[in-house]
Amino acid sequence: MSESNQEYKIEVKNLTKYFGDLHVLNNISFNIKKGEFVCVVGPTGCGKTTFLNLLTRIYMPTSGDLFIDGESADPKKHNLAFVFQEPSAIPWLTVEKNLRFGLELKKLDKKIIDERVEKIISLLGLGPFRNSYPHQLSVSSEQRIIIGRAFAMNPDLLLMDEPYGQMDVKLRFYLEDEVIRLWKELGSTVVFITHNIEEAVYLSERILILSNKPTTVKEEVIVDLPRPRDVADPEFIKIRKYVTDQIKWW
Repeated sequence: MSESNQEYKIEVKNLTKYFGDLHVLNNISFNIKKGEFVCVVGPTGCGKTTFLNLLTRIYMPTSGDLFIDGESADPKKHNLAFVFQEPSAIPWLTVEKNLRFGLELKKLDKKIIDERVEKIISLLGLGPFRNSYPHQLSVSSEQRIIIGRAFAMNPDLLLMDEPYGQMDVKLRFYLEDEVIRLWKELGSTVVFITHNIEEAVYLSERILILSNKPTTVKEEVIVDLPRPRDVADPEFIKIRKYVTDQIKWW
């Protein structure tokens, strides 16, 4: 990596994807700084899921590439973690064992695993539930397990795909605050995909607005608001309206 891009964790260069004759992603380029929280928004069907699948190498690009720390992304080499919309805790494992699961798969030292798991349990207030099973918890508590499990991996890149899509507003705000606390405490790099513009403004330092297919990055919007953010703040409302209008009018 050259001196000029030392600060970048992720570099996406001319990323293009075709499925047969269907042109889904068109020459997408952007960078993500180390420790940055970026939200990705766009119209329904614009290719956000395809974009995620390229980041994770479920699909390979038709052309262009994605780099992590200056090297072509490789799940075998780079530590990628995911949080999806549907709760995905392992039902036969307790909360603590769910949190340990990925770390033990990687065969990390027991002391490191113990330290990371205890930190996540403390940060997310899961102490009283550490020996409980997912079916014994509320939906929001189960999703906290998934979020904690992902952050515990200390990922090069944490991808979150509509993780609160089916939750009511109160639970959504509660879990958004949990994610912000974890992100600030652990310094992870996060890409968060959402259809909810208010959520994007509440969470992110920067919003990438995708176009309709063939999808490009239409615009980047910096969200330079103090935390905790107030959804009634005129500046918050101004950014939310601007991003909404950019998605609406094509």
